Amino acid sequence: MSHQPSAAMLVIGNEILSGKTRDANVQFIGESLANMGIVLAEARVIRDDHQTIIEAVRDYSHRYDYVFTTGGIGPTHDDITAAAVAAAFATDLEINPAAAELIGGDPDHPRMKMAQIPVGATLIENSVSRAPGFQIENVFVLAGVPSIAQAMFAALSARLQRGQAIVSANADVFMKESDIAVPLTSIASANGDVEIGSYPFSRDGTYGANLVVRGTDADRVDAVMNEVVSAMSALGGEVVRRA
Repeated sequence: MSHQPSAAMLVIGNEILSGKTRDANVQFIGESLANMGIVLAEARVIRDDHQTIIEAVRDYSHRYDYVFTTGGIGPTHDDITAAAVAAAFATDLEINPAAAELIGGDPDHPRMKMAQIPVGATLIENSVSRAPGFQIENVFVLAGVPSIAQAMFAALSARLQRGQAIVSANADVFMKESDIAVPLTSIASANGDVEIGSYPFSRDGTYGANLVVRGTDADRVDAVMNEVVSAMSALGGEVVRRA
């Protein structure tokens, strides 16, 4: 696979780790980045802990082209993401005049906490509830609520350098992974310019695997997928090519 811009994601929130809230943002951002030719290489779920956020932001910011965080930028006591991200870049929080104007109302209202933005950061528009996210260097700080995170991502997407769009092809093979491992490994070794994944499933008591080929060259993806289908068919398994 040719070089693509890289990204990582931090999902911030005790409610995610406790199981009380189901995350939907990794899937959305991962798919959106793939369509833009940006590889989401890593994602972590971390607690609302000041030092943990600082260390994770610094680590990801150094290792990836783009970093996306979701969660922890609301008005309550446990919304500490903005302060931690500011500390990660050795800067302070300040009431951002543009953010305060967007939020509106009493300057002493708890909602004004969402206007506290790291010095030097650029706002990210929020067309859903107005309180903005922000970008500081290569880190984009988004809300945790999926509808708001999606709106913020749409607003920031023009800032991202795109690579070649990542395309994929997939097929279901109704055999156990252990039965297809050898030929699949051989195909993967011979076609290093694409990524081949095997994802097992059980449907109505029948075992199988969804085989996915990903790459930036649609013709190569299709050719390798044809090779995979032929190899699986030669083993005597039922293979269903998906659109």
